[in-house]
Amino acid sequence: MTTTVPTLVEAVAIDGPASSGKSTLAREVAKRLGYAFVDTGSLYRAVALALDRAGAGESPEDDPRLVVALAACSVALDPTPSGVRVFLSGEEVTPLLREERLGRIASRVSAFPAVRQALFGLQRSLAAAGRIVMDGRDIGTVILPEARLKIFLVADPEVRAKRRLLDLERSGQKASLETVLSDILQRDERDRSRKIAPLVPAPDALVLDTSHMTISEAVDWIVDRYR
Repeated sequence: MTTTVPTLVEAVAIDGPASSGKSTLAREVAKRLGYAFVDTGSLYRAVALALDRAGAGESPEDDPRLVVALAACSVALDPTPSGVRVFLSGEEVTPLLREERLGRIASRVSAFPAVRQALFGLQRSLAAAGRIVMDGRDIGTVILPEARLKIFLVADPEVRAKRRLLDLERSGQKASLETVLSDILQRDERDRSRKIAPLVPAPDALVLDTSHMTISEAVDWIVDRYR
């Protein structure tokens, strides 16, 4: 049964491509507003973790283990203003989800209709209560088109790659700028070209280019327009 969402929801929907700053900005905006924060990308990373554990690897397309893993996969979120805890079949997996490998798998499986359908109801139920900031790639167009404010982030691919590389280095992961940039461009192409919920701004979304903005400046910009 589909959750009924009010015509206007007191919420901020933030969409954008990989490494555009969605989660960082959404978390800070949620803190400023006193709202819950939901990083929907963590849902797809949790599914990616389930697939990885099932042995599907980094190219799960046409792998029959995808269906088995999905059937056995139970994902739950505990959103708070400071972050979101992610549970997979009752096990908290939040610290495991930032691995770059899982991001690559998540980017692929997010294009699968079965995966998106499986997670749709959970995301809608989280949105129904309002007073929430959600980030992802189809929040303003599919998950929460009723959000009072919809933001679509953009940034130069090389800027995004440098940001992602810095995040990886901070977490002790090694990569080159060339590898990260190539991965980002591949994700962009998959996100834009998928048949189900492609990455596009909602008709009424405000487009924000964060290429030359600090986090504080971008948060102020969003909060000012919400209030």
